[in-house]
Amino acid sequence: MRHSIYSLLKSFGPLALAVCALGTAPAQAADTVETPVQSAANPDYVAGRAAVDSKNWKGAIESLNKAAARDAGNADVQTLLAYSYRHDGQFKQAFDHYKEALRLNPRHRGAHEYIGEAYLLTNDLPRAEEHLAALNKLCLFSCEEYTELKQSIEAYKRKR
Repeated sequence: MRHSIYSLLKSFGPLALAVCALGTAPAQAADTVETPVQSAANPDYVAGRAAVDSKNWKGAIESLNKAAARDAGNADVQTLLAYSYRHDGQFKQAFDHYKEALRLNPRHRGAHEYIGEAYLLTNDLPRAEEHLAALNKLCLFSCEEYTELKQSIEAYKRKR
């Protein structure tokens, strides 16, 4: 017997409606990616993002430092700048900017994932696991950032 989604939801009551609403609610843009307004308003961020996409880490660092000077309170800029420093092998600067991103937005899932990965690259498994635990609390029913960091940690452990 086929049921419509509406009839199934109706039979399960308000709890089912609430669960479905959670699954369809838009993600908080600041948790993982840049906001469209910020991208359009900050040409240095746009240039930095393009440099990251082409794996031009030096160019990304240059543009994103300018973007950070324009918008010092933006966790997305700080996270992408940290990501660029990490890929350029400049871990001290990467950690400084990840920490700043998390100071600005402690719920920034992307920053938690990427700093966890950076800790693995510097052989600091306990700190990577701290950020996995933070993501576990932030993600109601798991999220991409949690899954990816968990997989990175598992791969790190297998190599040891």
